[in-house]
Order: sequence, then structure tokens, then C-alpha cells
Amino acid sequence: MQPDDPRFIAEGDMDRTTQHRITVCTSCRHKGTDCRPGYELIEKLRRAIKAAGDTIAEDFAISGVACMAGCDRPCTVAYHGTQKATYLFGDITPEDDIDDLLEFARQYAMLDDGWCSSIDRPGKLRKTTLARIPAAMIALEDSQALVS
Repeated sequence: MQPDDPRFIAEGDMDRTTQHRITVCTSCRHKGTDCRPGYELIEKLRRAIKAAGDTIAEDFAISGVACMAGCDRPCTVAYHGTQKATYLFGDITPEDDIDDLLEFARQYAMLDDGWCSSIDRPGKLRKTTLARIPAAMIALEDSQALVS
């Protein structure tokens, strides 16, 4: 695997643990086409978070999953963390939404319980929320693997 492959785990990342995760649907597609932009979205989001450096308070593991919403619109993205509300956003594209996803990662990392109002979410994420799920009683375990 090459470093630009979304399944690639960079040297040193195997030793890293995270309590925040971003999961991107890799099977969503543009309606009427075979284009599945999930892998491109994962790659661009990883690069943006790495470039943001210390401006994001926590590390985020970013991975793909075969299907979250079963839709024919790109892409579904989930933010989840230990003892935090989970968010599911839809209609996300790698061309237009990286800045909003990065800003929400900053915001989400700073929220104690992950809870925020739609008017507090950046840009397009105010209107593309598919679900907000309260924190579960079962906490996510620290993970050293960055892809599923």
C-alpha cells in the first residue's frame, strides 16, 4: 500500500491512540454514476487534519466503512468519541466540504459531551445533519489502528 491509499497506516501511527473518530462511508455514490468519493474524502480529510497541526486539540482516527446510510448521494460522515454524542452528516463531498469537516473536528474535540446546536455547526453541516445520537453507556476503546 502507498501513503496516498486511505487504508495506509503511516509509520508511527500504530503506536498512537485516539478517543475521537471520523468514519466515512466508502460505498455512497453520486446518483446515476459509479463515482464513490469516500476514499478521496478520507485522504483529503487526513491531509487537512495533519496540516492543521496543533489547532485541533485531539487526534482523530479516520477510517472508512462499506455503508452507513445506504444512500446514492455522497458521502455520509460520522463523528464519534468516548462518552460523546455521535453525529452523522450526509451529502458531504471531498471537493466542497473539507473546511467544514475540519472546523467541526476542532469544535467536537473541545466539547465535553459532544453536544452542540445546529446553529453552532460550521457551514453546510448546519443543514446536512442526518442524526445526532446521545452518548452510549459503552465507551469506545482506545484504538491503535487508524483504519477498519
